[in-house]
Amino acid sequence: MHRLLVDTTMLESDAPALPKDAARHLKVLRPEEGERFELFDGKGAWRVYAHSGGVLSAVGAICREAGAAHPPLTLFACVTKGSRWDWTIEKATELGASRIVPVISDRTIVRIAHGEREAKRERWTRIAEDAARQSDARWIPDVLAPVSFRESLALVAGTTCFVGALVEPPARPILAEFALRRGECAAKEGGAAVFVGPEGDFTPEELAELLKVAHPVSLGPTVLRAETAAIFALGAIAAAMQARP
Repeated sequence: MHRLLVDTTMLESDAPALPKDAARHLKVLRPEEGERFELFDGKGAWRVYAHSGGVLSAVGAICREAGAAHPPLTLFACVTKGSRWDWTIEKATELGASRIVPVISDRTIVRIAHGEREAKRERWTRIAEDAARQSDARWIPDVLAPVSFRESLALVAGTTCFVGALVEPPARPILAEFALRRGECAAKEGGAAVFVGPEGDFTPEELAELLKVAHPVSLGPTVLRAETAAIFALGAIAAAMQARP
């Protein structure tokens, strides 16, 4: 069933007038008479409609999902180049991230002027919306405008955050560390989080600051690319959160 993103209030209508983007998408699909579509708001609510006589008519009541990830799951990630970052947002949405925080650290190759950051956020939000629509996700993550590494630390402190890091003694594997801190994740308002550095890794000073508010973990025996590390870590925590303790 095809899905169209709409405002929550539109789900209350039995025959909604679609917003421009959704109407354009519906036209491209060339729906057949009686074909069904799901309208969803990205905030846990959806409703099924049938296409008849050129309009959509409700065939059921509004459905609601209780909440997004429990506890919430945040991806802190230093922005990578071009399509790699778009891919990271897409996959993070599919995996159920509730928040994505783009970070600009000292070694981040991509530099974004302050005047451009809101426009970037809007574009990345559209990528997340498309990913949610295609993957049957009920929730769209909150994509923040890029923040500096220093600014990110205050946000990290509100979560139980796991960061891939080489430390002495060696860090525990990410799933083992999460198992030890599952209760802490559930108790914190910000829930769980993972933090992934840039292609050139954190500076020693940045890592020292980060480890004051985050827990070092191992992401395996090989060196992962930044975007691979982000999705591996996020997927591991997401899977662990869905499993019974």
